[in-house]
Amino acid sequence: MNNLLKTLLYEWKERKLPPIIGRDIRIDLAPQPYVHNATVITGFRRVGKTYLLYEAIHSLLKTYSQDEVIYINFEDERIVAPSTDLLTELLPTIQEVFGKKPKYIFLDELQLVPHWSKWVRRILDSETIQLYITGSTSKMSSVELPTELRGRAWEVQVDPLTFKEFLRFKNEQLDFTKINFIKDEMARFHFLFNEYLLFGALPAVVLTPSEKKQELLQSYFQTVVQKDVAERHNIDSNTILKTLLKLLLNSSYITISKLFNSIKSMGIPVGKSTIDTYISYIKDSYFMNELPIFNSSVKNQLQYPRKVYFIDTGFMTALSTKFSKNMGRLFENMIYHKIAREHESIFYYKDDKDNEVDFAILDDGKVTALYQVCFDLTDEETQKREVRSLIKAGAALHCSQLILITREKPPFFLCPKEIKLISIHELF
Repeated sequence: MNNLLKTLLYEWKERKLPPIIGRDIRIDLAPQPYVHNATVITGFRRVGKTYLLYEAIHSLLKTYSQDEVIYINFEDERIVAPSTDLLTELLPTIQEVFGKKPKYIFLDELQLVPHWSKWVRRILDSETIQLYITGSTSKMSSVELPTELRGRAWEVQVDPLTFKEFLRFKNEQLDFTKINFIKDEMARFHFLFNEYLLFGALPAVVLTPSEKKQELLQSYFQTVVQKDVAERHNIDSNTILKTLLKLLLNSSYITISKLFNSIKSMGIPVGKSTIDTYISYIKDSYFMNELPIFNSSVKNQLQYPRKVYFIDTGFMTALSTKFSKNMGRLFENMIYHKIAREHESIFYYKDDKDNEVDFAILDDGKVTALYQVCFDLTDEETQKREVRSLIKAGAALHCSQLILITREKPPFFLCPKEIKLISIHELF
């Protein structure tokens, strides 16, 4: 073990960092004189957590040497079945190789090491070293962090690229102030935004040629199934898991009973508790989120179908037979994530007449905003349906903030004054 650590450290000392395209999100590198916490960077696999570390390291190397700023990736194939001993030996081995303790340690995918949190707590209590950790599981999030690190970690959650970051990665520029007035600029916006919706916003996918994007997304999906779900949770057979994921990717709403019946009808033996457990594993990997209905009765809320949204629209394009070209569904998925970044408590709403609103924001037990999402509002019947649902929900929930989001405002749509109509480019 000690020899492997030495090899990794010597390689790191000579390593050159790859080119980096900056993100809008930043890691705080300032020393912590009063509260010595670890920084935990969480998020779905391939959202760019490692490159966020590289960007931070690149900044530190302007002041410190590469033996004072250490980086180790625990997904290195040479680290077979990472053990707690690897962490126990890490600091002594660094001192043996470089003759001093580091000032900063960056540990990629640390959750692969058993009892990692106990080691982190010991280092925080006994050393002044700044620790930065990444993980592709929600078990490292502030909500589910191990007990010994509660109150001892800052969480930075990394999501796929925003549209403005997407433009930066594409080396494209749009003048959003001119979009409404210059047709060519609007046309460029639509072209780029359609790519953003269809292929998603995972950094490497954005940088990959169009003809290779779908293949790359499919390989990412296989990695999620294998590493982040099957291997992490010791699932012997992937048949149920893969079938469940395909059903989820082709669903707008789910219930355990409906999923159970669908899988059973395929001749695959499965129990409802297994389906429920597997869904929790899928959510742990950040691949999918569930949205419950807004209902004052918790019992009723649990009985209603839940809506499902995926970490990136590219997976829906690459893997879903139902939604691969459904721009409305992709659009709603994208808006969900934008709203979820800004609000903690989100539901969908449906009344007994099936008038539905996509997102209801709850604050202190009261609905404070209602969002309806419609990719194309040019059809008159669609306009009436979306407006009717918003106004009825607003009246029923005593909510006056009614927002209708569309790709582009239709020219002959007289939106009621109580509804705020927003074109998507106004949100960027």
